[in-house]
Amino acid sequence: MMSKVIAAEQAAALIKDGDTVLWTTAGLAGFAEEVAIALENRFKETGSPRNLTIAHDCGCGDMKTRGMSHFAYGGLIKRLISGHIGQAPPMGQLIFENKIEAYLMPQGVMAQMWRQIAGKKPGVITKVGLGTYVDPRVEGAKASTITTEDLIKVIEIEGEEWLLYKTFPVNVAVIRGTTADEKGNLTMEKEGLLLEALPMAQAVKNRGGIVIAQVEYLAKANTLHPKEVKVPGALVDYIVIAKPENHMQTAGTYYNPAIAGESKMPLGNLPTMQFDARKIIARRAAMELSPNTVINLGIGVPDGIGSVAAEEGISDLLTITTELGTYGGVPCSGPDFGTAYNADAIIEHEAQFDFYDGGGLDATFLGLAQTDAQGNLNVSKFGTKVVGAGGFINISQNSKKVVFCGTFANGAELSFVDGKVTVLKEGKTRKFVNKVDQITFSGSYAQQTGLPVLYVTERGVFTLEEGLLTLIEIAPGIDLERDILGAMDFKPRISANLTLMPTEIFQEKWGRLQQIMDTE
Repeated sequence: MMSKVIAAEQAAALIKDGDTVLWTTAGLAGFAEEVAIALENRFKETGSPRNLTIAHDCGCGDMKTRGMSHFAYGGLIKRLISGHIGQAPPMGQLIFENKIEAYLMPQGVMAQMWRQIAGKKPGVITKVGLGTYVDPRVEGAKASTITTEDLIKVIEIEGEEWLLYKTFPVNVAVIRGTTADEKGNLTMEKEGLLLEALPMAQAVKNRGGIVIAQVEYLAKANTLHPKEVKVPGALVDYIVIAKPENHMQTAGTYYNPAIAGESKMPLGNLPTMQFDARKIIARRAAMELSPNTVINLGIGVPDGIGSVAAEEGISDLLTITTELGTYGGVPCSGPDFGTAYNADAIIEHEAQFDFYDGGGLDATFLGLAQTDAQGNLNVSKFGTKVVGAGGFINISQNSKKVVFCGTFANGAELSFVDGKVTVLKEGKTRKFVNKVDQITFSGSYAQQTGLPVLYVTERGVFTLEEGLLTLIEIAPGIDLERDILGAMDFKPRISANLTLMPTEIFQEKWGRLQQIMDTE
């Protein structure tokens, strides 16, 4: 049996000019950093390969030099097809400078694309993205002006409008596991996520390409348990053994057994959130939780809801999921986002979005960035900063209820004393604007589908009523004219039943969440 094990430099040499290269990733989870370093070094030393198309589903990087930042060179990359690029600022800069073609598509569509390519089908047919920037009647997911080819089209089936995200040729898949045997069978015991390794490998093999797998360990042939094998060796052409520092479990952690599901950690050891605006928002949002439901938490302020749920002792009353495939436990935050401590189950990335897209979520809690009077939301592009939507479009469009969570303004200084909020210094950047820079969530589409939407801040709570952003709650101590209307670019509709946000969430100690959920 010929060995499939090669050096990272040999793997990089297999990638040819003009190839389309797929990478598994979520931050740095599942990302073959060892191979990426070798590819970058090859380009810097030889000028090859050139004009690659690079595709990946999730954000990929550490905000510095890792992940997709390895490929942020004009000449190396011609086209990027991705769900999110915010964790690799150098790549975002290339897009802004109009040096590469770029499509920033919904993450769930990307995760499902590989199965369609594997099955030689025309593409992903879905309603996800209608009315947003990925709709070809708006921007068609094109992120730079030199991006001209239409990869998305509107089609009609049985009198209904759908989007077709078209498949495209693929040549190389660079995937990751923990252990490979000599035949290339891959297990993922130390990985925090399963991601899309299997359908990516199937897609590339069925298109006549090569699959490179990065692992930490090599096992003797026929010694791995078949049910533990997540990618069969028949789909893997080459194996690269990585150094530990280039095989991170997440962008912030080399290895934690509680993230891999190999042990359970005492959740009481998790640090509680600092008492600040973020915690107050998370508490108010958590009041929208119901027992025996399945929910999703987004990155940023929303991931604090998991911490509040743990602190309030109600984590076991519902199932918290992440779009990367975790169920139960407590979702990790910051650089570990997407994984979970003490998960009950971890499933494949694309399978999670099948569930999400079909309305499996009872509620989702997502970040609040730019918002306009029609309830449109933008989290994907801010002036010169291009990041993409990640899973935001799939999740916000298909959940049974959406709660957007975020501070009222960026950079404001606040005090929380005696259960009241005081604005000491107004923020520099307004979030409630006349026109969002990009439509990541369509308020009008939400109204058409009857989706309940809430916008939670530390100063007030809004809902979407009759197509207009409507203020329904105000925080104690906040002046309506000065602190809310005076800090918005537009005047929202104000409910005739405007009420006070619960004063107890503005105290250092709360302890009321279980009682609130028990009354539901």
